[in-house]
Amino acid sequence: MTAPVLDRPTRSVPPPRLSATLRTALTLPEVRWAGLSLALFAVGVVLHLSGAPAPLWWTAYLACCATGGWEPAAAGVQALRERTLDVDLLMVVAAGGAVAIGQVFDAALLIVIFATSGALEAFATRRTRDAVRALTDLAPEQACRLDGDRETVVPAADLQVGDLVLVRPGDRLAADGTVESGASEVDQASITGEPMPVDKQVGDEVFAGTANGTGTLTVRVGTAPHDSVVARIGALVEQASETKAGTQLFIEKVEQRYSVGVVVATLAVFAVPLLLGSQLQDALLRAMTFMIVASPCALVLATMPPLLSAIATSGRHGVLVTSAVAMEGLGSVTAVVVDKTGTLTDGTPAVVAVSPTAGRTPDELLALAAGVEAPSEHPVGRAVVAAARDRGLSVPAVAGFRARVGQGVSGTVEGRVVAVGRATGPLPGAGEEEARGRTLVEVTVDGVPAGWLALSDRLRPSAAATVTALRHALGRSPLLLTGDDERVARSLAAELGITDVRAGLLPEDKVAAVRELQAQGHRVMVVGDGVNDAPALAAADVGVAMGGVGSDLTVSSADVVVVRDDLATLPALVGLSRRARRLVVQNLVVASTVIVALVTWDLVWHLPLPLGVAGHEGSTILVALNGLRLLRRGAWAAAPPTAAGRAPRR
Repeated sequence: MTAPVLDRPTRSVPPPRLSATLRTALTLPEVRWAGLSLALFAVGVVLHLSGAPAPLWWTAYLACCATGGWEPAAAGVQALRERTLDVDLLMVVAAGGAVAIGQVFDAALLIVIFATSGALEAFATRRTRDAVRALTDLAPEQACRLDGDRETVVPAADLQVGDLVLVRPGDRLAADGTVESGASEVDQASITGEPMPVDKQVGDEVFAGTANGTGTLTVRVGTAPHDSVVARIGALVEQASETKAGTQLFIEKVEQRYSVGVVVATLAVFAVPLLLGSQLQDALLRAMTFMIVASPCALVLATMPPLLSAIATSGRHGVLVTSAVAMEGLGSVTAVVVDKTGTLTDGTPAVVAVSPTAGRTPDELLALAAGVEAPSEHPVGRAVVAAARDRGLSVPAVAGFRARVGQGVSGTVEGRVVAVGRATGPLPGAGEEEARGRTLVEVTVDGVPAGWLALSDRLRPSAAATVTALRHALGRSPLLLTGDDERVARSLAAELGITDVRAGLLPEDKVAAVRELQAQGHRVMVVGDGVNDAPALAAADVGVAMGGVGSDLTVSSADVVVVRDDLATLPALVGLSRRARRLVVQNLVVASTVIVALVTWDLVWHLPLPLGVAGHEGSTILVALNGLRLLRRGAWAAAPPTAAGRAPRR
């Protein structure tokens, strides 16, 4: 039952290091320009507040506008050539108008917000594309093809359907296919999420990118490399990411109409009085006042500060939300889909039951089993040894250690021949464990049955409470999707109170389940950790990755990364997002009311420019401060979700 230490991509890949992330970000021009703009803005603020001469902080603010605004301006000009108008150009024009009337700080602030938003979007897109390309590393670049009695090393991409491939112990499989000869255990966690290696014999199906154990397999290629399961995972992620790319914040959804409306109205405010005999200076001043009070400064700040504050607060609690769109989307989630292995469970097997025969104690049986398993690197062996040490037992030495593929291990422990492996017949008292789909191994001493051990993937301590909280928040139980055995999945779901369980799924099956919920009108949050979860995370309205054990592809496909693997943060995160959405609505009402009032004043009567600027800036400051309320330390604890979607008042 021994196996080499396998490279388990769904368990061992750490989150990207900051240095690597920073290097990737700095390769993007959008990030470099936004960083320079932000730095110049900070310099301008310091000079402004310190009482430096006005030309100095004016120069810093203008440089900020130039470095951060030239790309949106260029994009806006290109949009005009294509006969469209977006809010980027309107914001640049509004910034120019603000500078013209001396409000250079407001102009710089607007430019920094837009430049930073564009940089974050470019970085997220780049990370997803890089991770999809890296997915091909799961499958080896070369394969050992059998041409009669001759072995030929060929590029994996050149394999054809029907080829025979030799897979040696410890190798990764280069193609999907079926076993023609040999026997081994294969780690399929990257594809199915199963925590235990699966025994493979003649006729069994195997997948590219999975890791072979101790045996040698001859595999007949059944699918072209570009159509393998692991290749389809990458394609699914890209397709789902492109589908989600159209998701926008509320204010962005109306930017086209709003921008056109403001431009047309400004021209009308200028032209109509001029045609009616008004002085050029008076008409221009009225139009400039109109453009300033109608500009979407307060509307932009109505949306971003609450969401960014919520992002910062969640980050302090070990949850990284990748964008304001994701934070906004969390509050509208109506259905949750969870993976099993590595999400609801630890992702590694553990001994959960020890049943000795008469005359032996559980500790004695476990110590003997741990002694013979000590040299083994198979997950079962590691779990047995860990269980003995957790109980404080001394692990005896083994002599004559022997392992047989798919059958188990044996050796001499304390002068007795001990074997641990598959049961050759019914195990007394094991019916309940078998019904729950747990892995059972029999222990024999000198050829006589001495008892059995049951192993299972352990639930995370916070899993039950998290499922209960999400059920109360959404009014429906989470849906469990897993590639694992159905008996195992249903047994675990019963412990958590989950009623909707779908097991034995491949990645495309999980995506189909997510699409089905979305077709029913649900906004879906998917929580997962492995490569096999990445397409579902990308297809979901909000994807949540367990970052501590998640693969690079999973983390890059997700909108939210739970860095500390603490499931209990999810209900609090949903509640925080709902509170942020309410603040956004409050801010939009305030900002819209002020804009309508000032515009009406300017059109019906005569709004003095200083008063218009004061009203506009006052509303901008008000909504910004309101949004920053979620930065308080109590904001996280103050936002537990409820069935009605409301957080209790503090």
